[in-house]
Amino acid sequence: MIRRYYSETLQLVSAWGPSAFVMAAIFFVSGLSSPPVPSVLPDVGLHAVAYAVLGAALLRGLADAQWSQVTIRNVLWAVLLAVVYGASDEWHQSFVPGRTPELRDLFSDFVGSVFGASVVWLWGIVLIDR
Repeated sequence: MIRRYYSETLQLVSAWGPSAFVMAAIFFVSGLSSPPVPSVLPDVGLHAVAYAVLGAALLRGLADAQWSQVTIRNVLWAVLLAVVYGASDEWHQSFVPGRTPELRDLFSDFVGSVFGASVVWLWGIVLIDR
């Protein structure tokens, strides 16, 4: 019984741990008045990259870290969850001195999450068809 509980907990952490880590990192950086990013990189590009990673990580969690569960339905849920998190992150930034919420950032979050989740989905198709 204890071994089963340990195994289920390990599976849960393996599936959802990356999402929790990425969300915590996004929350931390968005709470900084002056984020430590190179000024040569556009803000929307950074949002897209961060949310591409989040979209992929959320898809991993929704699929329970199993390629057979990487479905278009889970891709859509991953994107929806990422965009909701993006909206909450923009709201969070409204309380940080020197930061402002922007609709274009949320759009970049959407585009990035679609890209990240889609890449994982397409990669899953390649792996399953082999």
